[in-house]
Amino acid sequence: MNEQSSAIVRVMIVEDDRATRAHFTAAISSDPRTELVEAVSTGREAIARLPAALPDVLLVDLGLPDIHGTEVIRYAVRTLPECDSMVITVFADERNVLASIEAGAVGYVLKDSGDADLVAQILELHTGGAPMSPGIARMVLSRMRAKGDAKELDEPKRSEWGDSAVEPLTARETDVLHLLSRGYTYAEIADRLGISVHTVTSHIKNSYRKLAVHSAAAAVTRATELNFFDGRH
Repeated sequence: MNEQSSAIVRVMIVEDDRATRAHFTAAISSDPRTELVEAVSTGREAIARLPAALPDVLLVDLGLPDIHGTEVIRYAVRTLPECDSMVITVFADERNVLASIEAGAVGYVLKDSGDADLVAQILELHTGGAPMSPGIARMVLSRMRAKGDAKELDEPKRSEWGDSAVEPLTARETDVLHLLSRGYTYAEIADRLGISVHTVTSHIKNSYRKLAVHSAAAAVTRATELNFFDGRH
């Protein structure tokens, strides 16, 4: 198998409820594809231990006893850019969802997932996905549509993505996103380009950063809008 599929995903949990933390710990520890590297109950504890734990995925509750979970996410984004953050919480309101995404969370799921779902969401996040509970995904899409409609009314001739300078993608990053836009899986892209799935994932994450997005769908949409795929078939 390729190196991405065989790599164990290192996970850190930030959850103040002891029973919930134990449940998440058991789910992650029982799956051979994931490894629990740290489990803490407060935000400040998480910030203190993140540099040593070096997780690939950070699971964060928002309602922590000392600081809001978004502060932990912001710290992780700033200090460990290769670590993907996913909110796992009971809060389904728009304010918390949008605040988490703005802080840098890539996934947002509610605490009603089964053990298998939780591990699947962690793996999806680590391979470039953006797992969200269905109701949360609909909320985000509705918000984006409303924002897009308002912007079109105010500035009908302006690009959806504004006039901000965008760091150009490399040829390989563009190739990867273009194949993704055509429906190829990460494994198929790796095979076609003669690279590992891990390298495919790295190119996609670099594209996220350059395009200022948090999902493959958004990256493809923005790259298309910016005509990055012109000349590719």
